[in-house]
Amino acid sequence: MMNERIKQRRKELGLTQPSIAKTIGLTKATISLWESGSTSPKGENLHALAKALRCAPEFLLFGNDSIKPEPNAEWAGGFETWGSNSPLGDDEVEIPFYMEVELAAGDGIIDCREYQGPKLRFAKSTLKRQGVTSDHAACVKVNGNSMEPVLPNGSTVGVDTAHTDIVDGKMYAINHDGMLRVKMLYKLPGGGLRLRSYNLDEYPDERLDAEELKQVKVIGKVFWYSVLV
Repeated sequence: MMNERIKQRRKELGLTQPSIAKTIGLTKATISLWESGSTSPKGENLHALAKALRCAPEFLLFGNDSIKPEPNAEWAGGFETWGSNSPLGDDEVEIPFYMEVELAAGDGIIDCREYQGPKLRFAKSTLKRQGVTSDHAACVKVNGNSMEPVLPNGSTVGVDTAHTDIVDGKMYAINHDGMLRVKMLYKLPGGGLRLRSYNLDEYPDERLDAEELKQVKVIGKVFWYSVLV
């Protein structure tokens, strides 16, 4: 249960409810309600809590240890746009940010012509830790609410176009019959594919058989995302 993971993670870090509340700008009573299971953090509060507990939102939601970062990791770093004439730092590379190419996190939007807008600053060391090369990285905006609360509408994701092999439960950018989308993917027996959203209440799983899968092209694996909280 999410409330148990919140309490467990807080105790692992040696933090108190008041200290967590102060960090994210809420009251101790709110943290207490979350830990009792009376209510659950959502949206910006979920991301703020995950950051305070030094873990990914997915860990709090689903309890998957494989996606819980090391205690000193930053699961969603900041970024800033910059012009083509801005100087690069010694440990920086430029990643194209396609601002008008949105990946649909809902039912999808029709693919439109890509253009290179501003660039985002990424540390070479950050990309290296993720096994990503700058030549195969791009950032795009997410549109829709199907990936909430992890990816609210307007989030930015980094896509590694060199990694198109599907690993169950990971997020990928895909071209689905002309629509750009971001979903968690799972392989199905017989060569099919399951598309999963975080917001299962509004967006149930989509199951594609081998024939329907011909309409899907995996663009790349999501290796990074940024959400304003």
